[in-house]
Formats: sequence, structure tokens, C-alpha cells
Amino acid sequence: MAAELIRIYDENPAPKHINKVVEVLKKGGLIIYPTDTIYGLGCDITNVSALEKIAQIKNVKLEKSNFSFVCEDLSNLSDYVKQIDTATFKILKRCLPGPYTFILPGGNNLPNVFKKKKTVGIRVPDNNICRAIVNGLGNPIVSTSIRDDDEVLEYGTDPELIREKWNNLVDIVIDGGYGDNIPSTIIDLTTDEPEVIREGKGSVDIL
Repeated sequence: MAAELIRIYDENPAPKHINKVVEVLKKGGLIIYPTDTIYGLGCDITNVSALEKIAQIKNVKLEKSNFSFVCEDLSNLSDYVKQIDTATFKILKRCLPGPYTFILPGGNNLPNVFKKKKTVGIRVPDNNICRAIVNGLGNPIVSTSIRDDDEVLEYGTDPELIREKWNNLVDIVIDGGYGDNIPSTIIDLTTDEPEVIREGKGSVDIL
């Protein structure tokens, strides 16, 4: 089945379009959606068959995957992350929503497939479309970048070209305008001092 291309505007995402995307996710569908960095490939965090499809596409074992959890805000954190200290929380508050992925200690309530994970990557993108989808879904989406780490390609920023490449792999490609080619900055907050794992779009001066 060919992927459907849906135009959604970041300033004011149309509820009917968001609801359509949410319905597809609830049924185990895969979507490609805009973030504040590169377009992401995502599914419902609670749907194991969808998670397995993404792992297969990315050619990784699901239990060993390093997918990010995309949240609407910090209120879900306690569901997936162990108790964090005030200093760590202040960093998150300062940087999110924004182009960062924070590595945090995994909590006890992780979905079964992620139970063995010691750490999780948390994203709260500064993008109204993906936050509205997460809000409608009622839980995070598991996400991974659509690009391969060793290549920066034109198709990664143009929704029309993304659809051409991913047409038979996903159910919906959301056209939220041109994407970015710079990934999120990854910061590990699981040790005493914040450690920058990858410098991307988010400035590391905020630490």
C-alpha cells in the first residue's frame, strides 16, 4: 500500500488531520513526521508489532535499538525515567521543547520490549505537529531519524521526495514543510556531569 501524504501546518495543526494520524498509529501504522530537526520515522510506543517493523527497517534488533521517545512535554517523564534530581530537571526545563535528545536512566514502567534498557533517549521537539500527535495518542511515539548517519541527502528534507523513497514502508508521510538536515544534539545526563554525545542543532552552551 502506498503512503498517504498529508499536509499539516506547524503554526496551527488541523485537528482532523492529527486525528487521522493518531488513528493510523493506534492501528500499528508507521508515520514519517516533522520535528524541529530531521524528519522522523515513528510509531506508537505501546504497539510491539509496529516497533518491530521500525527495527526491521533500521536493521537493528528491537531490544538493542536506540530509538528516542518523543514526548509532548516533561509530564510523562516519570512513566519512562527513574527519579531525576533537581539539577537534571533544570537542564531539561531549560532546553525543552528544543532540538535535543537527552539520555536518562530508564524507569521501571518501560514497555516490555524496552524493559532491559538501562537508559532511554527523550525528545520534546519544538514542533507543534508532532506534539499534537503525541497529545492525541496519549503516550509517546518511538522515533528514529529517517536518514542514515553516513549520508546527508536531499530527500531527507523534502516531504515529496521522502514519500517517494519510503512509499511502501510507511502508512503516512506528513508534509510539514521542508525539514532540517542537522540532527538533534544528544546529551547524556545519566552520570554526574552532562556529557555531549553528539553536537547537532541544539547549542551546548546551555549546559
